[in-house]
Amino acid sequence: MNELDQMDLKILRLLQSDANITNKEIARRVHLSTTPVYERIKKLEKGGFIQKYVAVLDKEKLDKGLIVFCNVTLKEHTKNIGHQFVNEITSLDEVVECYNISGDFDFLLKVIVQDMKAYQDFVLNKLGEIKNIGSAHSTFVMSEIKQSFNVPI
Repeated sequence: MNELDQMDLKILRLLQSDANITNKEIARRVHLSTTPVYERIKKLEKGGFIQKYVAVLDKEKLDKGLIVFCNVTLKEHTKNIGHQFVNEITSLDEVVECYNISGDFDFLLKVIVQDMKAYQDFVLNKLGEIKNIGSAHSTFVMSEIKQSFNVPI
């Protein structure tokens, strides 16, 4: 963070709110010319501060309206079993986020599917096929109150 100045932070904030914003518009808003903005963005990308640009899609319009948080506990905790679980879980399209957590569970999965029937199929035919899962506890989202992809800076 020491290598970022206030101008870099302004640029990052603008890109977080709209990754489709043009360099010309960023330059106008931060009171620089286009070339220095372009160079700063390239430096931020090269430095790993900007990992990628994405489009946020409407889940409902794509018929993927059920969001489930699934807490997973493994039967055993060895390095190989942990790596195997991570490799298998990251290959499942329905799992859009996976966190290794502390507490009563080992992993927290965010799963997006069409409906309850699709989730049941996911649990039985995909999650259920992964070895060494001791338990899985599901929490179903009734409505999204806040969703943000912004990192507070």
